This record gives sequence, C-alpha cells and structure tokens, in this order.
Amino acid sequence: MPTKQHFKIDTEVSPVYLSEILDFIHKYYLKAQPENFSSIKMGMENEVKSLFFTIKPKSKDKSEIKVKIIGENPIKVETLSSYLDKKCINRLKEDITILLQLYEDNIRKSTLYFAWVEGEEIIPESKPSKRNKFSFKMFGSSLLLLYGLFFIFNIILFIFFGLYAVFGILGLQLLIVLSADKILQRTADWTITSKNPYVHLVQYQLPVDEFTEFQDKFGNNTIIQMKRDIYSQTLERGLEPTCELGEEIFSRYGFECNPGLKSTKKINVYKIVKEAAEKFDMPLPKIVISNNMLPNAAATGPTPSRGLILITTGLLLQLTEEEILTVVGHEFGHLQGRDPIILFGLVSGEFILRLTILLPIVLISPLIYLFVAMGAIFFIAKFFETRADLLSAIKIGKPEVLAGALTKIGYQKLQTERGSPTKILGWTMWDPHPPIYFRVDRLKNLKDPSQIKYPLLESAKSVFEGFLNVFNSR
Repeated sequence: MPTKQHFKIDTEVSPVYLSEILDFIHKYYLKAQPENFSSIKMGMENEVKSLFFTIKPKSKDKSEIKVKIIGENPIKVETLSSYLDKKCINRLKEDITILLQLYEDNIRKSTLYFAWVEGEEIIPESKPSKRNKFSFKMFGSSLLLLYGLFFIFNIILFIFFGLYAVFGILGLQLLIVLSADKILQRTADWTITSKNPYVHLVQYQLPVDEFTEFQDKFGNNTIIQMKRDIYSQTLERGLEPTCELGEEIFSRYGFECNPGLKSTKKINVYKIVKEAAEKFDMPLPKIVISNNMLPNAAATGPTPSRGLILITTGLLLQLTEEEILTVVGHEFGHLQGRDPIILFGLVSGEFILRLTILLPIVLISPLIYLFVAMGAIFFIAKFFETRADLLSAIKIGKPEVLAGALTKIGYQKLQTERGSPTKILGWTMWDPHPPIYFRVDRLKNLKDPSQIKYPLLESAKSVFEGFLNVFNSR
C-alpha cells in the first residue's frame, strides 16, 4: 500500500516571491541532478503553483518517491512511495530548507527591516558583521573563546613576568565570568519584560533596483524617522503597526511600496522564554534583544538565578515560534548546566597543571603544547554544546524542530560539511560547537530523549562516536 508523507517549511518571503521559489528549486536543484530526479514538471494544484517530480531509487530494494511541492506559505511538501524511506525524506526536507535559505539570503540583500519593542527606543537594525559574531562568541554561552584568548596571554605573561601577572589574569577571567551577563546585556538594544513582551517586525522585500533607488534617495536618518512615524501612529496609541500604514508613511517621503512585497510578524518573546523556563523548572532570566540580522541567541550568567538570554531580530525573523522555543531551550541547557563556570574550572585546571606537572613539556615546545591543550579543551567543550541540544530535546520535547532550526541558522556550514570529502576539520577546529551535520542528524535520530538519565555522559559518548565515524567512513 502506498505510503504518504508530508511536511511544511515556513518561509519569511512575501507572497509575490512564492512562485519564484519553485522556479529556483526547479532550476538549481532538480535540473542540476538528472541522475537523481525524473518526471519534473510545473503545474497548478487548487489554483496554487506546484512543482512535481520523482526521486529515483538509489538501489533495487528501494522504490521511487513521487514528490509535490506546493507554492504557499508555509511551503508544503507531499511524498508518495510504496516504501517509507525516512532517510531519503529527511534529506529531501533538509535540501529544500537549505534551498529556501539560499533564496531568502538573496532577498534579504534588498529588504528594508523595521523592528520595534513597545516602550523602547527606536533603534535601526545592524547587518550581520564579524563584530556581531565576535561578541556572541566571546561573551556567549560558553565563554570558551575568551578563555582561549587568555590562554595565550597567560603563556606570554608567564614568560616575561612570572606567576604574579598570570594569577592576575586568572582572577580577571573569573571576574568576567561572574559579570558576563552584565557585559552581554550592554551589547543588546532592548529589554523584554511582562509589560513589553512583544517584538514587532515589518519587512519590505524590494526588487534590487528599487532598493538601490531607495538607499540613494533616503539616508539612514530618514529610515529611522520613518520608524518613529510608524511607531507614533501605532504602538504609542496601543495599535499594532500595519503594512498599510507603513505604505502611507512611505508615500509621505515620495516612495511607493508594492503591498505584495510586505510581510509582518509579531512575536511574544516573553511568553516563549517563560514557557522554556517553566519546562526547565528554572527562574525566568533577563531577556534582551539585539536588533541585528545575524540569526543567533546566547545565554550566560554565573548561576541560573542570574541568567540572561539574548536573542537577535534576525533569529525572530527566520524561525517559527516553535523553532525559537527549541533554540531558547538549548540556551537554557547551558544555564542549567552552569557551563560557563564549569568550563572556567576546566581552563583553570589546565592552567595549574601547566605550571606544575606539565611545565617541562611546555618549556620544550610551547607552540605544540598550545595547539594540543587548546584542541583538547575545545573538544571537551563540544560535550556541553551537545548536552545543551539534548536538554532542549528532553525538556522542550521537540528534537526534530530544533534540528530544523539549526539547519536554517547554519545552512551554509551544513551545506559545506555535507559536500566535504573529509569532515575531520569540523571536529578539530577551535570551536566549542560540534559540526552542524552531527547535531542535526543526532537530533533527528533521537527516539525517546526523556528516558536519558545522564545527558552529559550520553553527549560525551555521542561526540566520541561522531568523531570516530569520520575515520570509519573513509
């Protein structure tokens, strides 16, 4: 008997682009792989443009899979086959998610973003930058890159100034760990509370030529004034900002915006974080928003009672509320596990060993010791990132949703990892996160995470297995 499967993938693009998405999939995915797909055609399904094709079987014991992609939001994918090939369906979903992110990335280059938090100052969004990423990595959930920086300073200061200066640096590290929540809060733009729980997002996805014209005609100050005008006409009066009102205000500045290129979103961030806190049975942390397009979230704090969650507007735009909840659950995993403090203890332990038992080795070859020691520390840190994924799966109960969120956030890295002939680099880099492909596959294959009694041990075991599989698959 034929087996039917279906799944949906949300997209942030305006309705006018939904038809182009199918053309994009058709041209750059299906036509580019004639060995994998056949019977490709475009048609209409209930007056909605749809894409039909067949996935060829990889072996004789597999059956072909008929696929239909319906061009609506969310994108709906239906499959029909005589044999349920879960691995093939998961790969199809991942591929389409990556294709959607590739398409959306192109649209984002000519998109005007407007974001508000009720009762807060109007602040323009910033584009993703190396500075944004550096701030998140340095003062985010693990603080490990900060420890790595101090690791190098410790060696230099030990050589030139002896123990006193090095112990001073170690004390400074501890001070930063204890005040990391305040440091990260200072990088944020808005604070979310029960009185102002919503983030309002409006975006106009313009054709590239129109966007260039808009930028030439209006400077950044004019855009900020537009935001203030929309804010005063809506939120200050207790009303939601609408795209129609946005178009009216645009017209005051001599610019006409096509209604078909708009999309709006209103997210109760306070409710999402509160739900995660209740599922983890933890105190509600401080909640702050950074108005930039880098899709990211971070959590820090010396104890769960002094926790802080930071979320970017880029993450709120690109993910569904369910996906946001699972990502917030990952950050709660770090808070519950007290990961910044534990990793500080790990780095401090290495420091003590370096100056005592391991000192002869350090003196023989400081550079080799640096790479080996830091590689070991970052590898152990992967246990904690993997545990945070697992704790989100256990407490929130939606591992496949978190896998989808990670696919969207890290799609470029995932695409590179999938196509790489060797995956060893993803395991040996100075990065506390395991490879994206490993995290996504692990979450998809979790059968009953609620039955796991020792998440850290289970996560350490999974990391070792993932690392060894790199060599076994050669």
